[in-house]
Amino acid sequence: MSQWPMRGAFPHQHGDARSLIERIEAQLRERLEEAIEMAALKLMVDARAQAGRPAPDSTSAADRSEFEAASRALLLRVRARFLAELPADLRTRYDQVEAAVTDGSEALAGQVFLARQLPDYWQRFERFQQEETQARLADADKPGWIRRLFGQT
Repeated sequence: MSQWPMRGAFPHQHGDARSLIERIEAQLRERLEEAIEMAALKLMVDARAQAGRPAPDSTSAADRSEFEAASRALLLRVRARFLAELPADLRTRYDQVEAAVTDGSEALAGQVFLARQLPDYWQRFERFQQEETQARLADADKPGWIRRLFGQT
């Protein structure tokens, strides 16, 4: 039987200079980014299908821009939902985490912190994300004032 060239339980981590905590936080960050992006993409696709528009095109700069804006907006709405339910002791630490970040990813850093602190983080995240998606689709389904003005409902 041939031997694995790397020794240890987790050969994929050899050569990674980051500490275990840093690797965990990086993986949480990647997972959160992926979850937000997938939810935003699904919302875009569903909203466009509901409006009879074509699905987003990966080569379209306008669609990419819309996707990035939708991802950011969803992250901020989920953030607001978490903050509304956050106990005061965690809120102080959460604010410190966000304040320490200066590269524009404060909301994402805060979510990484919450994912590490709240045992039911992912269940809440899923619930908030689904509620936000349903609310956005319901809002998109309501006719605007111009459509109401011309009798198009």
